Amino acid sequence: MTSVPAFSTALALSQAYANGQTTPAEVTEQTLAACALSDPSIFITLTPERARREAQASTRRYRDQCPLGPLDGVPLVWKDLFDLEGTITTAASILRRNAPVAAHDCLVASRLKDCGMVSIGKTNLSEFAFSGLGLNTHFGTPANPYSTGSLRVPGGSSSGTAVAVARGLVPVGIGTDTGGSVRVPAAFNGLVGYKSSTGRVDKTGVFPLSESLDSVGPMAHSVADCIALDAALRGAPVVAIKASSLVGMRFVVPTTIVLETLEPDVAAHFEAALQQLARAGAHIERRPLPELQAVQRLTLAHGTLAAAESYRLHRHWMESADKARVDARVVSRIERGKTMMALDLLEIQAGRTRLAAAVAQDLNGALVLMPTVAHVAPELAPLEADPALFHRTNLLTLRNTLFGNFLDWCGVALPMGMDRQGLPTSLLVSAPWGHDDALLAAALAVEPLMPNPNPVH
Repeated sequence: MTSVPAFSTALALSQAYANGQTTPAEVTEQTLAACALSDPSIFITLTPERARREAQASTRRYRDQCPLGPLDGVPLVWKDLFDLEGTITTAASILRRNAPVAAHDCLVASRLKDCGMVSIGKTNLSEFAFSGLGLNTHFGTPANPYSTGSLRVPGGSSSGTAVAVARGLVPVGIGTDTGGSVRVPAAFNGLVGYKSSTGRVDKTGVFPLSESLDSVGPMAHSVADCIALDAALRGAPVVAIKASSLVGMRFVVPTTIVLETLEPDVAAHFEAALQQLARAGAHIERRPLPELQAVQRLTLAHGTLAAAESYRLHRHWMESADKARVDARVVSRIERGKTMMALDLLEIQAGRTRLAAAVAQDLNGALVLMPTVAHVAPELAPLEADPALFHRTNLLTLRNTLFGNFLDWCGVALPMGMDRQGLPTSLLVSAPWGHDDALLAAALAVEPLMPNPNPVH
């Protein structure tokens, strides 16, 4: 492991531009060269012509001392669910390799272009974004950069984006989160990952998995970068969110489900994190959240929104010969939506509304703390060889983050130290829908307390 370069964060890089230490054109050439030599399974499409054009324009703006803002000239990558003009949005599926080329950027890509950011390309993911582990049979599986000895999974579904940022190819990347697809790969790769409240960031031109659950969010090396990207993605003025005082801040640690079957090092790091927060003056309350058990009961009885909505979206190929060309692990998850009845969907939707309101009232302004994932990144080979093991591991990997999607929480995954194998562990801070600014302010305060060496591989 090496120490983080001085420009590994987006905001530090833009400051280096402003100070004349380097230029967007120079950094973009270095970035493109590094990406071309990197693990080919990280990227699905590189966009060098676009990147050079955007970088040259940014370089001129800095030369003329009129940058567009704090992200001008910063390179980034996009999960290949986002339309970029002139590229195919594959959703990492062989069925979409010949899909129509996007006629224009999706709304959020257009917004980041307007902020002067430099799009390097589009990254790999779990096929159709339907897995928390990041395996892909068509485009390959990006290797977790923390792998020692045997290869480890990158986390999914935003696998390529997380690996590109963790390897230092780019300082930031944009993903989507339906059941943990930003927070899980951030956790497995030692990054900060922010899941926004549903509806906070526009999804026009973003290929869906579950329209009710999908949200857009960044992965980065700092909370400050995520805050800057959040404003840019929303087309909002840059608002200076400052770290909250931890003195008297209330956190609830659920004793319901989320602390079960933790790996020992994950449990130890989580307890150490709670102690750090308590020493900083935070109030830590450990108690049941019965709504979490109610979510599990509802899901077991009626199925999931993701299955129902993804089957509706994909039923044209699910009922054709093309079904055999899709990863069987993905097919099995989508297929569950086929047998769900209207009653199931109505019960899930009504239960979601009811439980989200109940837990928000129960929390009464407190934030929620839990490990992002119960374990560190598992070994890749056994999961590729054993579909049953894959299924069990995927369910456990997504267990804690799924609650946030169902209850429509916003959440920030923060590195909380390395286990004895040198693999990252992660702390998840969550808040009810719409409390994103308060969550990000709290994450800024929590971040310095975590033992995060923040290496770039």
